[in-house]
Amino acid sequence: MAHILQELGESRGARFEFECYDISHLYMLKHFVDRGLVQGPLFIQFVFGVLGGMGADPENLTHMKLIADKLFGDTYAFSVLAAGRHQMPFITMSAILGGHVRVGLEDSLMISSGVLARNNAEQVAKIRRIAEELGRTIATPDEAREMLHLKGADRTGI
Repeated sequence: MAHILQELGESRGARFEFECYDISHLYMLKHFVDRGLVQGPLFIQFVFGVLGGMGADPENLTHMKLIADKLFGDTYAFSVLAAGRHQMPFITMSAILGGHVRVGLEDSLMISSGVLARNNAEQVAKIRRIAEELGRTIATPDEAREMLHLKGADRTGI
């Protein structure tokens, strides 16, 4: 892991999304931050409802955010990946907690209970409506690149 972080991160300027399937992954990420192998701002994806990871329980999400806040303060942003029927409730919780959202057929084939989604766009439209109802602002692609410090971002305008 250290080699990849050095070769792709330091040497080539790659930005990473750190998928954390349990609390220990946050502490491992902190270890690499402390060693100087990872620089902020961090983008952490909390992952729920997959075999071998955390159960999709709301308490697990709030605990992950609490620990990430403790370890990384304001040097990170997060989003939530929740598999299957947990997708919409958990990404809604993410929006409520100040996080970002992620949807897609790779995480859930459904748009609602028992109803298959026609495509990813249908899921995106649904969470957009929910996020806007919660008072969240939807980022443009350029704004998202800027927030995540990705290549192609215009660092002068935001």
